[in-house]
Amino acid sequence: MRPKKRSVGWGRWAWVAVAVAVVAGFALTVLAALDVGRDWFDHAGAAIIATAYTGALAARIGGRPLVFGLVAAAIGASTFLHDSDGLRAGAAVMTAVATAVLAVMMTVPARRFRHAVREVLVALVISAIGAMAVVGFRPVISLDRFDYVSLGVAFILVVLLVFRLGAGLHGLGRRGLVVLVIGTIALTLAMAYAELLRHYGSQTLVDDVLDVVATVRDNLGAVPRPIQMGVGIPALVWGTHLRARRRQGWWVTAFGVGATASVAGLLVNPETGWVEAGLIIAYSTIPGLVIGLVLIRVDLLFTGPRGRRARREEEAAAIRPEPKRLQALL
Repeated sequence: MRPKKRSVGWGRWAWVAVAVAVVAGFALTVLAALDVGRDWFDHAGAAIIATAYTGALAARIGGRPLVFGLVAAAIGASTFLHDSDGLRAGAAVMTAVATAVLAVMMTVPARRFRHAVREVLVALVISAIGAMAVVGFRPVISLDRFDYVSLGVAFILVVLLVFRLGAGLHGLGRRGLVVLVIGTIALTLAMAYAELLRHYGSQTLVDDVLDVVATVRDNLGAVPRPIQMGVGIPALVWGTHLRARRRQGWWVTAFGVGATASVAGLLVNPETGWVEAGLIIAYSTIPGLVIGLVLIRVDLLFTGPRGRRARREEEAAAIRPEPKRLQALL
């Protein structure tokens, strides 16, 4: 008997429908942000994007996109029909988590650094559109709690998925285990650095840090976000580059959720304007790419071939098979 062919995706027209829905939802949220159109544009756009993203995520991880999409649509509709702060906050967190996980899952292996840069941009665009949906729900939330919950839940979901994609913990090896431990510590510190500084730093140190932040903000218009610059962006760069060579690169890519989850927190903050939010992402991305490049070079220094020609041959051979962007990973 001929073996059954594995399903390679959700179907081209289904992805076209998702793209159309995302564009339509994004247009509605932008019009609402510009105070153009009806009052419900932002809410409708948020519900459309949340539904499309949830279905796309389910399709990408080999789940049931129709079922999860309908659940997301029902949640979005309920927040519109019942004006409840709790429902809006829950829908916002759900959308932020789905967006952050989808942005990481939609990346593909990158043979070269420029390909890794492309994957970072893809993840950030997906995150930015999803963040507009989060804002569209008009959540009444504690910003710190929103950041912690959305990032924590998104990271747990990504780790559960990567456990299967990255051949489990047994395939990490000693070096991979060290990377996993260091990445977890860095992500935790990046999340809690402000609280640690506030509770354990001296008043002089706190004042000095605040003065530096205020100076940079006054001169550059924004301040880079440590969790994006130091953890999320480098993890996406190095992780996608490593995935082209080893399956365990997924474990590094998982920490990219530090960049994708924090975009929603930037836009939902009423004290951060649209321009400043964009500058924060830009200022975090550029040095993050540099850090990612350094990590790639260090990795290749210890594990890659010597010489420019040998490196080019290694890049050409780095074609570890992985499903395409619009195919199911699992």
